[in-house]
This record gives sequence, structure tokens and C-alpha cells, in this order.
Amino acid sequence: MTVSFHKFGDMFFPGTGDVKDIGEREGKYYAINVPLKDGIDDNSFTRLFKIIISKVVEMYQPGAIVLQCGADSLAGDRLGCFNLSIDGHAECVKIVKKFNLPLLVTGGGGYTKENVARCWTVETGVLLDTELPNEIPENEYIKYFAPDCLLNIPNGHIENLNSKSYLKTITMQVLENLRSIQHAPGVQMQEVPPDFYIPDFDEDEQNADERMDQHTQDKQIQRDDEYYDGDNDNDHNMDM
Repeated sequence: MTVSFHKFGDMFFPGTGDVKDIGEREGKYYAINVPLKDGIDDNSFTRLFKIIISKVVEMYQPGAIVLQCGADSLAGDRLGCFNLSIDGHAECVKIVKKFNLPLLVTGGGGYTKENVARCWTVETGVLLDTELPNEIPENEYIKYFAPDCLLNIPNGHIENLNSKSYLKTITMQVLENLRSIQHAPGVQMQEVPPDFYIPDFDEDEQNADERMDQHTQDKQIQRDDEYYDGDNDNDHNMDM
């Protein structure tokens, strides 16, 4: 079961994720899309999130949750168009955490990097039940957070185009789709095929006279551009 809350419409990339996109064949009704318009704020978003996620957990009864905390929904994001504060964003993490299910939390989008760092710092604190001070302590990256050097960011001022009637319609459609999974074929957990298992290699124990096939060699190679630190780093230069 996947659930996505995202901007939709106005030819916004990638152009998919309408509320009518519900999956296909055996996966029909197991894809929940919540399309939003510009300017949604904390109150509207968290209310919608709680209603839909609570219903998903009730109907689907997941054994675990993977929560991707995309930060491009924050106010002031370079590519985003929502009005969420970090507290509003973090409230969604609190909602999911309260289900007391096995939870894996990951990052996601976010294109104003100092706000991405703020957001994931606060949400790490939420996961660890640790309240953080608003003042960012002195560190080698403090210049990114000048001049205020605070964790919290102000709400945005983009006009909220998500009317109460629009959000109500979306909610009703999503809840109606969720009712259908009672009659949809269940998706059983499958054991991971052994082909996906990549064993650890001990170079000292390998026979130097034994030729290794190309596929096995490729598994051990780290791409040259996977990690780097230097002039090619996109974040190396920053205009202050």
C-alpha cells in the first residue's frame, strides 16, 4: 500500500498522482494519491493527513510503515509551493509514530538545503522523544543558517487554493477507494528471492587463479560519482 500527499495539476512534474490513480490489476486500490493545490497550510494538511493515514492503518493493517519525509512541502522551498512550517511537517511524523508500528523514516525531496537540514533535525528529535532548543548551536555549518540561526521557519504566504469543499471531496474519494480493498485480492508478503542476496567477499580468501565473472565484479564496484568531496560537489559553493 502506498500513500502520497503531493502537489498536482498546472503541469507540475511529474504530472501523475491524481486521486483517480489507484493502481492496476492485483494492485488496484493499493495506491492512494492525495492531490493538493498550491498554498496548503499546517492546519489543512495535518488534518487531512491524520484522517487519511488513520483510515489506511485501520483498513490495511500494515505490519510496518516506511515514512518518507519529503521537505519540498516546506514554506520557502525553491521548487515547492506549499506553506508548511517545520512544526506542521513534524506533526505528521508524530501522528505516524503514535501508531506504535515498526517504522522506518527516510528523507526525500527538498531544495532549500538549510531548511531540509532544519526539518530533518527536528523530526529526528520527534522520533527520539527529544525536544530541541530553537537556537542552533555553533558548528562548522552555522553560516548556512544565518542571520537568525534558528530551527523554526515562518509559515509561507502563498494563497491557499485548497478550499474546504475541495479537501472534503478528495477525502471522501480516498475513503471510498479504501473501502474497496475489503474486496480486492490481498497482497501476501513474499520471501526475497536468493538472487537478491549479495554476499560479503573476503579478498584474502579468494582464489587468485579463479576467474570472477563480470556480473560478480560489477557488484563490488563503487561508482566514481557515488560519493565525492571537492569542486564538483553541487553544494560546495554557496552565495551568501
